[in-house]
Amino acid sequence: MTASKRYVLDSNVFIEAKNKYYSFSICPGFWTSLNRLTKLDRICSIDRVRKELIQPKSLGDRPPDLLSDWAEATTQDAMFKGTQDARVITEYRRLLTWAFSQTQFSEKAKEDFAKVADAWLVAYASVNKLVVVMHEDFAGDAAKTIPIPNVCLEFNVSYVNSFEMLDELKVSFELKHGSVKG
Repeated sequence: MTASKRYVLDSNVFIEAKNKYYSFSICPGFWTSLNRLTKLDRICSIDRVRKELIQPKSLGDRPPDLLSDWAEATTQDAMFKGTQDARVITEYRRLLTWAFSQTQFSEKAKEDFAKVADAWLVAYASVNKLVVVMHEDFAGDAAKTIPIPNVCLEFNVSYVNSFEMLDELKVSFELKHGSVKG
C-alpha cells in the first residue's frame, strides 16, 4: 500500500480562501476541514506562513480580521510546523544559493524570495516529502518574482492548488438541509 499524500499550505491558500470562495461566514466547513485534516496529519503549514498571516495585523497594515485571529488561535505545533530543523535549514540555503545564481530574476526578486516564507515552504516540503499547496503558476520568463512552481520544478517537489488538494483528499462541502429558506 502506498503512503497517502501529505500537503503543506502556502499563505495565499489561506488568504484567498478568506477573501474569496471560502470566507468564514460563507464556508465555515473549509476551516473545519483544515482542522480535521491537520489532526489526521494530512496537511500542515509552517511557522513562517503563520507569521505572514499574523504579522500584517501587528504592523497595522490591515485591521484585525478573522484570518489573523484564526492563525493566532490555531495550535501552532499542530498546523504550523517549525522550520528550525537542521535539514530544513540546509535545504533552505540550497534553494537560496540556486535562486541567487539565476540571472533571469531581478535582485529585488531574489531579496524578496529570501525574506518571505516561500523558500522555507519549499525547503520544508522537500525534506519532509510533502506536496506544496499554493495559488501560483509556473512562469518560465519570470523576472520580478521567483514563483514557487519554478522552484518546485527545479528541486523536484510536487505542487498543486487548493482545489486539487481538496479533490485529492475527497473533501466536499454540502448545504445543510433546511439552511436555505425560500
